[in-house]
Amino acid sequence: MAKTSETGHAKNVANFATLITVVKGFKTAYNPSKPSIVLSALTILKTNADAVMADVNSKEGAYSSSIAAREVVFEPLSKLSTRIINALRATDASKAVINTAESLVRKLQGKRATPKKTTEELATLEGEGTAVKQVSSSQMGFDNRIENFDRLIKLLVSIPEYAPNEEELMTATLNSYYQSLQAANTKAVEAETNLDNARIARNEVLYKASVGLFDTAAAVKLYVKSVFGATSVQYKQLSGLAFKTVAK
Repeated sequence: MAKTSETGHAKNVANFATLITVVKGFKTAYNPSKPSIVLSALTILKTNADAVMADVNSKEGAYSSSIAAREVVFEPLSKLSTRIINALRATDASKAVINTAESLVRKLQGKRATPKKTTEELATLEGEGTAVKQVSSSQMGFDNRIENFDRLIKLLVSIPEYAPNEEELMTATLNSYYQSLQAANTKAVEAETNLDNARIARNEVLYKASVGLFDTAAAVKLYVKSVFGATSVQYKQLSGLAFKTVAK
């Protein structure tokens, strides 16, 4: 999700409110023929801007909460996977099965089966004519971790020797935890989508060409400049109000 300057958007809306207040002070002298900049249209646009800004703020709150909640749910996963693999190693399961489980645990924890070569080691190998391509082993994205945990659970279910007495290590408990991981991740993804959509709606109201708040403010300034003159007190009341395009 692209980073944004919410302060910049809010400042544009605040300055638009000031613009409307100044325009009201012109009384009947402010009488544009362009429908989108008459006072009633400006007031409606300001109301719409307030609404989309409030919606973004609301969605940001929900997004932040869901991200924090997801972190809490995922936090025990690495330590739990260590306990699982140690419990499996303590059984009579075959070495091949244990190796498969260890591979999944490494993926859950973002570890490599063999240490990554240093810059010096790579330079030595290349000097010897050996080309080395190191592929990242990290699969620490939430979707990847959920998938690998599911694969680990299914592997454990298939291993007769894996029958721990500790409830938190039992496959039924692990399945329940897996469901909670899925639910937390789904909620976070949905909250991010909702926030993205709210920002899109906000950007339409504030920055859509010709009809958005940004272009409308510019049109109002031009009209006031044409009526009262570029050096007039009336125009100077508006010319100092800055409206800036903001990274969306």
